Amino acid sequence: MTRLPAPGHLGQLVALLKQGRFAESERYAQSIIDRQPIDGGAWKALAVALQMQGKDALPATRRAAELLPTDAEAQYNFGLALLNAHRPDDAIGAFRRSLSLSPAYVPAQIALGSTLQSLGRMAEAVECYRSLLLSNPGIAEVHSNLGDALWQLGRPEESMLSCQRALHFNPKLGEAHSNLGNALLALGKPAEAEASYRRALAIKPGLLQAHINLANLLVDMGRRDEALSSFRKALELNPRLPEVHNNLGNALLQLGRAEEAEASYRRALALQPERAEVHSNLAKALLEMDRVEESVASARRAVQLAPQLAEAHENLANALLNVNLEEAVAHYRTALQARPDDAELHNNLGVALRLLGRTGEAETSCRRALELLPAYAPAVAALAEARADRGEFAEAEQLFKQALALQPDASDAWVGLSRLRQLTRDDASWLEQAERLANQSKRPREVVALRFAIGKYFDDIGEYDRAFASYERANELAKRHSRAYDRAQVTRQIDELIVRYERPLMPVANAAATNRAVLIVGMPRSGTSLVEQILASHPDIFGAGELSFWHSASASLRAVGEFEPGAIRRFGVEYERLLVQLSGDAPRVVDKMPTNFFELGLISSALPGTRIIHMQRDPIDTCLSIYFQDFRGTIAYANDLDDLAHFYTEYARLMDHWRRVLPAGVLLDVPYDALVEDQEQWTRGMLNLIGLPWDARCLEFHRTERSVVTASRWQVRQKITKSSVDRWRRYAAHIAPLLALSRRPAP
Repeated sequence: MTRLPAPGHLGQLVALLKQGRFAESERYAQSIIDRQPIDGGAWKALAVALQMQGKDALPATRRAAELLPTDAEAQYNFGLALLNAHRPDDAIGAFRRSLSLSPAYVPAQIALGSTLQSLGRMAEAVECYRSLLLSNPGIAEVHSNLGDALWQLGRPEESMLSCQRALHFNPKLGEAHSNLGNALLALGKPAEAEASYRRALAIKPGLLQAHINLANLLVDMGRRDEALSSFRKALELNPRLPEVHNNLGNALLQLGRAEEAEASYRRALALQPERAEVHSNLAKALLEMDRVEESVASARRAVQLAPQLAEAHENLANALLNVNLEEAVAHYRTALQARPDDAELHNNLGVALRLLGRTGEAETSCRRALELLPAYAPAVAALAEARADRGEFAEAEQLFKQALALQPDASDAWVGLSRLRQLTRDDASWLEQAERLANQSKRPREVVALRFAIGKYFDDIGEYDRAFASYERANELAKRHSRAYDRAQVTRQIDELIVRYERPLMPVANAAATNRAVLIVGMPRSGTSLVEQILASHPDIFGAGELSFWHSASASLRAVGEFEPGAIRRFGVEYERLLVQLSGDAPRVVDKMPTNFFELGLISSALPGTRIIHMQRDPIDTCLSIYFQDFRGTIAYANDLDDLAHFYTEYARLMDHWRRVLPAGVLLDVPYDALVEDQEQWTRGMLNLIGLPWDARCLEFHRTERSVVTASRWQVRQKITKSSVDRWRRYAAHIAPLLALSRRPAP
């Protein structure tokens, strides 16, 4: 864009442009145009002056092209201006007009090729570059561009040769070294590719694409720490690259730096809000930090944006493991449709099925994972968990050890071993490994799980101060990465329930007439699993585990803002149908979701034949047991003693209300301490409540063969003891916020 005809005043314009006096050139050209509006040369000079000052040159180049229709350079200049205006398709037309006037005009040939390449029209770009090289074989930049286009067409050997020719003509061409690196990597030569990228950057430190290429290669080579600096250098050069922010986030997440990864993903989304892959990756980071609700929301957004993206379904399913198991299973199956040979997906599906109590299906999925990947330690560990659910603890221990032989740092297996039995001082080697992993891991979720397990070890061997210290570390880390507990919101929720159900409860019209459902409610860790195991030992009772049905039903009704009788009645029918699907023709089905105590008004309205067993345990023992349990971010109040005391008080207030408004004979309070003292008496009382005859097998509950998925699976297979009564006294020096609860009886 510097060659201009030079008769008369145009000669002076050319001189000004050559001297870099662009503002003067602009004024002089404009003065000529004011006098002679159809002077094409002046318009051409004005366009050059404007462009060199970073001003909008499009109108001037268009006018010059109109006035000089046979001037190849004017058409070329117009094409460049169109490119700057983000109109590449129009620019291609201008470049082609330039070449039709002067087929050997090199700048137009190069511009046409690079524009085609930028639009992904690689085959046309290759043709353009090769045509140019026939007459001008020594242009290194064109050989380099040709190499890049061939690489993008999946022709790495030809690409390598083109890049080598470029370097033959210009060994200092950084872009050619970078493009050669791409070709070498595609040919399976990562070390040589790395060397090429580094040579490119030594020549041209500001070469953006070389920094990006090197960073991605280092990630693939497992050298993520080194990759971080390359990603960050690329972002210094251009901070508006969502792909680089995303890839930096991936590297940080793989290094266990979830908070930094989250920040990178959010920067990517600020630049490109509708990018499904980034929403999906953000969901992983949030889940790593136990921010389950946020993780579910991000993963749902990814699925909405890209329903075909298998990874989005997988990440949504992973988050839903803590929220809605049935939905998690559905999303794992969707992901498997796209990736049927993915061992991790089959295993994760098995985990979800196991948590649903569908142990046989779970084991089938885990075994399929092992068929695809025989040394896949997580699948072996998942099979171990399934054995433990069945009470086959010796077999489970062997499988956990097999998993550790395959992957010695598999923290889930070390944690799993701790839950199979009471640990003793003979398990000091277990403690050593757990401490080592907890100290070296950078993943908050992994560290939290290990610290809880270490706390259990010290509790089991009677070193209570050390146990509490470990539990406290686990909870503080979990609290740092989990959603905050909102005391005011919980109080409002209880207030609203009390107002909504302020009168004695009556069923909705035409409510389902069934007495199949038996609810066990209460605080978590209050003995609900024990009572389910006792009742499920009766031949007429099916233990369904913890069903999330009523929480979902209540959320649906709240979303529409109306608890309409017809909808309540339909939920009752759907729940009855679910119980039949789970249990066949069992006369009674136990749903032991403890927090169904929130929904007792709704349930009693929908299914008045439902009977409710309310487990009561010493308030301090209950709260302390929650504090000692890893709930993986699903219970916001679990990680703070003051929050626990607040939640317990609100729960007790709600239970007092239900006693006042529920019909007589619907609810039975079962004190945990009294059940331990006289199991038969209280078991007879529970069976009487639900209308079933006595069966002595309930006293032998620890022998009942069934899957128990809760944290109490080992305890419910032991004979009943008083070991958990007044457990809190061992920790009295550490739990001041809970001690005030001792002044009120259990609700």
